[in-house]
Amino acid sequence: SALAFKIMNDPFVGSLTFTRIYSGTLTKGTYLNSVKDKKEKIGRMLLMHSNNREDIDAAYAGDIVALAGLKETTTGDTLCSEKQPIILERMEFPEPVIELSVEPKTKADQEKMGIALNRLSAEDPSFRVSTDHESGQTIIKGMGELHLEILVDRMKREFKVEANVGAPQVAYREYLAKPIDLDHTHKKQSGGTGQFGRIKVKVTPGERGSGFSFKDEIKGGNIPKEYIPAIEKGFRETATTGSLIGFPIIDFEVLLYDGAYHDVDSSALAFEICARGAMRETAQKAGIKLLEPIMKVEVVTPDEYLGDVIGDINSRRGQIQGTDSRGNAQAVTAMVPLANMFGYVNQLRSFTQGRANYSMFFDHYDEVPANVATELKAKLA
Repeated sequence: SALAFKIMNDPFVGSLTFTRIYSGTLTKGTYLNSVKDKKEKIGRMLLMHSNNREDIDAAYAGDIVALAGLKETTTGDTLCSEKQPIILERMEFPEPVIELSVEPKTKADQEKMGIALNRLSAEDPSFRVSTDHESGQTIIKGMGELHLEILVDRMKREFKVEANVGAPQVAYREYLAKPIDLDHTHKKQSGGTGQFGRIKVKVTPGERGSGFSFKDEIKGGNIPKEYIPAIEKGFRETATTGSLIGFPIIDFEVLLYDGAYHDVDSSALAFEICARGAMRETAQKAGIKLLEPIMKVEVVTPDEYLGDVIGDINSRRGQIQGTDSRGNAQAVTAMVPLANMFGYVNQLRSFTQGRANYSMFFDHYDEVPANVATELKAKLA
């Protein structure tokens, strides 16, 4: 068995999937991608030494090799024998916290940009690409300003794409303010076969980070089993478009406990539309809270600038977690909203004369203060 942990594009070989062998021997031939349940043919195995490549015929437990030309495998997938299927523990990647729009300058650039973004997202699982359905814009999402700057630079430099790039935007999230019990009916009759679906659900806000969960507790066949997946799909997909200002609604549970159907007019589509309407009604009646990404920030600064660093973090709605001596320097740890960290590196260099440095990574989502939420609604509505 082997785990794919990195994908990169080599100008001479093409796509290379870096893989670690955990058990057995890997040779040329056909293997099973047990995560996707698809077969992969391994034709060429390489041992990488910096920029040098060495062709090999076999790899053993503990080896790290690059496999050329895999079509279905992505980062975190398991390759194994078809006779002994196994799924190794997948790597967890954080959700993006910042996004910006990219718009190709010409039609030729549009084609090249599509290829570039597909390759870059295959290489980096924390980088996501989506399309805004209302504006048609391409949205790229990542873990911070620098992350997206590097990827946009690579797109322009390596793939020769000319594009206009929008200003970075924080990836806010929405959260249900309270649980709600709902009875929602979708009924449409316009000659011929109509549409009918009725569902009764309890929608409950979950723990932060719990994600979306759907439970089916229908008894007595009040809703046929074949319509249940459509109901789940309706809730899941409608939640991604949000309610308050268009950001995804996260961390909630839907419990489907009753409903009704019509022998002729009910269908999977009718129940999906019913669930979409129920999700919108839930958001309207339960109320929505706005959540923002909070970053864990560490600043290492000479002693004489410690007061300035702490004061600046406080002005950015940050909460100091602690300080720690490191030789002649001080390390300050704080939780700071991402929205207040734009341009921080230039400000930090300015008041520390370039002698301080910082790092940050996503920690959790937290509720936006009421006054800030009001400003955001006015700005983004």
